[in-house]
Amino acid sequence: MAAGSRVARDPLHKGKGGEKKEIWSAMLENVSSGKRLPEKSILVLGGTPDSQKDFLEALSTDSKLRPDRTQPRKPPVANQFALGYTYQDVLDADQEDTLARLSLYLLTEPSPAFTPLLQPLLTPRTLPSTLIVILLDWTQPWLWLRQLRDWIRVLRSLISSLPNECKDVLEENIKAWQHSRNNSNLNLATTEGSDVLEGPMPLGTGEFDEPLGLPLCVVAQNASHIENLERSSGWKEPEFDTITQYVRTVLLKHGGGLIYTMPGSQTGSLQTLIHSSLGIQSLLEKRSLKHDVVNKERILVPLGWDSWGKIRVNGEGFDIEGVSSAWSVEIQTPQPTFTQVDEEAMEGTLPTEECPESIVSIYESTIRDPSFDSILARGINPHNPHTIEVETQDHQEFLAKQMETLDQLRTDDEKEKAASAKKSAFAGITAMESTPAGKVVEDHIGPVQFNVGGIQMDAGDVVKKLKDREATRGSESDNPRPGSPEQPVDTEKLQDFFAGLLKPRVGSAANSPRGK
Repeated sequence: MAAGSRVARDPLHKGKGGEKKEIWSAMLENVSSGKRLPEKSILVLGGTPDSQKDFLEALSTDSKLRPDRTQPRKPPVANQFALGYTYQDVLDADQEDTLARLSLYLLTEPSPAFTPLLQPLLTPRTLPSTLIVILLDWTQPWLWLRQLRDWIRVLRSLISSLPNECKDVLEENIKAWQHSRNNSNLNLATTEGSDVLEGPMPLGTGEFDEPLGLPLCVVAQNASHIENLERSSGWKEPEFDTITQYVRTVLLKHGGGLIYTMPGSQTGSLQTLIHSSLGIQSLLEKRSLKHDVVNKERILVPLGWDSWGKIRVNGEGFDIEGVSSAWSVEIQTPQPTFTQVDEEAMEGTLPTEECPESIVSIYESTIRDPSFDSILARGINPHNPHTIEVETQDHQEFLAKQMETLDQLRTDDEKEKAASAKKSAFAGITAMESTPAGKVVEDHIGPVQFNVGGIQMDAGDVVKKLKDREATRGSESDNPRPGSPEQPVDTEKLQDFFAGLLKPRVGSAANSPRGK
């Protein structure tokens, strides 16, 4: 009894052959592996930070919590710069159990510079449970094919840079996709009493001939904008059918699915499409996807369902063979670099940077931006970006430049004000005399007179006479009369002159009555 108790308390005991086994570690590992959540990864490409958050909100299953359940704290979403990240837990139908944890990596720009950020996410362990989601927006459907081309190019470049171990896993993913496609179509291909098909079903024309090795879903957001295009731009059913046919033909080559979503609408189809693409199935509720290619606002094309025949049904006159073959060439073309050709295109000397035979150019000429019509009506070249788009400046830089301008204007105003005040003070001395206002003041106060030795004198006349005398004296000194050269003054004659004036005065004084 004591020996058995010692064995139970001792975590290390000798088994057969004397080997020590760690009991508790093995038990804890078994329990943790049983409760370990399946981890799935989603690469969310395209859109804007706000539209990516809308997608995450529609994908979240927390919004379906019952009122008696406490709303869990939502994880933060960091998607403002470069590669963003967040996570979500996929709950079962009763909101009790967690089926899987989603790790979502968010990227908005299809730049090859971000490829090194995506490479560590694709490993032999994560590749079988990774899904690619490309976001499009119905506010700009004329850019869809260009955006898809840019993202497919980035993905192909990313996949080609992976090591051989990852490429082997991608090949296994392709085989698994074909096997799941066979199982999904098995009920349609066989009937009672018929032989069960063995081996992979042959692929249709243009179907999965450009595989990425990863499941792909395209989510076209804001489908409610379709009504605005009908009302304001006059779009009809042919335009919407053409857009859908182009996108479905492209996705068929990569084995992708398509869904249109609207804000505030039912998100069950989106969740089911994403979860089923990752192999997440509810244990309590079996959900099946119902395709819809008729309702233009609720298009849903599951992965592996589409074909050329189904695409042709949507509209006549669509060259599906030409689009499919042209797309294979389009995605192999390297991304354009900023060369002299691009500079000429920016200056408006070239029609566009795209080749006229490019499938993107054909699509954009068919599905035109409605704003281009008004631009062409005004005689503006739509291929010159300088006449259409204006590059915005950072707010802080703009305000800093405005502050410098205001400081300069303030300095100029102060200098001008100081110079004006100085000039006014200098001119104020003679302003009353030289301006009609001075005459008015003089007439108002009257002449200024003063008494000198009993003689009443007018100050104005005295000042005027003094000025005239000074002016006359100055003119005579500056301009001597011709013919009167300066001669030395004879002082003797002056003395005789003054002496002659004094003599009569002496005589008159002696003969005066006072002298007698």
